[in-house]
Amino acid sequence: MEEKRRILVIGTGDTKADELLFMRERIEAVGGVAVMMDVSVLGDPPYKPEHDKHAVARAADTTIEAIIASGDENTAMTLMALGASRLARSLHERGEIDGFIALGGSMGTDLALDVALALPLGVPKFVVSTIAYSHLVPPERIATDLMMILWAGGLYGLNSACKAVLSQASGAVVGAARAVVKPDMSRPKVGMSSLGKSCLQYMVTLKPELEKRGYEVIVFHTTGMGGRALESIAAQKGFVAVLDFSLQELANQLTGSVVNSGTDRLENAGRQGIPQIVAPGAIDMVDFPTWQAVPSRFTERPYHAHNRLLASVTSDGATRREIARAIGDKLAAATGPTAFILPAGGIQQWDQQGEPLYEPEALSAFVEEMRARVPDNAELHEIVGHINDAAFSAKALEIFDRWVAEGIVPPGVTGRRAA
Repeated sequence: MEEKRRILVIGTGDTKADELLFMRERIEAVGGVAVMMDVSVLGDPPYKPEHDKHAVARAADTTIEAIIASGDENTAMTLMALGASRLARSLHERGEIDGFIALGGSMGTDLALDVALALPLGVPKFVVSTIAYSHLVPPERIATDLMMILWAGGLYGLNSACKAVLSQASGAVVGAARAVVKPDMSRPKVGMSSLGKSCLQYMVTLKPELEKRGYEVIVFHTTGMGGRALESIAAQKGFVAVLDFSLQELANQLTGSVVNSGTDRLENAGRQGIPQIVAPGAIDMVDFPTWQAVPSRFTERPYHAHNRLLASVTSDGATRREIARAIGDKLAAATGPTAFILPAGGIQQWDQQGEPLYEPEALSAFVEEMRARVPDNAELHEIVGHINDAAFSAKALEIFDRWVAEGIVPPGVTGRRAA
């Protein structure tokens, strides 16, 4: 008989007891076991949770009384979030939970996002929230495999709309805990960033070459959340090396686009000392939602609507110089081996002669600035060709293979495919 999956259920039991008890009922109805964690501050739930608010406060190295005495709701919830995150991580490490689900408005969501970030990739993470999909949630707060569900009718008490959402979410987290295939740890992992292969094509060559060398290559689509996922895994030291060749999200963030991965893009691999090879793929394009007006600073720039969600413009030479300076600053902060490949012939498919985004003066401005901004702690490898040329991929493999030979990157595991 299959072992029942244990689901950590987090919420403020003093104000949302009916909803939390309904979720417990639905989790158990589909064959799961609900492990209740109460994160109330002022009141107490009308049920006995497995982990009460005092346990949560202790995990944050404080007491409920001290949290109440702070007199500030933001301080109180931040401390409860710290305790809940530590306690959830400890429960998972001891094998006592198989997934977690939380519900809340802005307060409960704030706490739940921290808990999700505290748990590793492969642990089902569900947040039922009245602010799901809102711009109130910044990219940095979103865990790699977080699933958010909009809590319709979730303000005050149970109703048929609310039950429809909570029952689906409760069933989904149990199903996810049963169905999840945990990450295979048999081969070392290399993180790689890219856009679609019509724009950036190096992954077509590099992925199979690195797989031949015994590495699992995980490619991230850099349209905002892809870069966020790469950064999150790098922050947890999940890669032996990072090939960060598509930095468009960094350009987006610097120019005010919402299509970004947060302020720490291009920082976590360096912060953790992970060897990284970096290139400026697609930094000349700025994305924004098609359904919004073109930002005023870009109204005179070349424009392309990719679909009804995503559109792009190109940045001018001055903006590209600004981006080059930002890249240089982030590379300078890296604590591990770093190399930068500068393809002077172009950085995405459509910036070549005869293509619609060909702007040689703006490209030259970037190359000139970037050449001067690569810091002393990073190797600079300039090639005359384009980022989509074979020479670029060959240079990346040359650096990678040298680092393996020097013991900077651990050797791959050959002879079997990753699961």
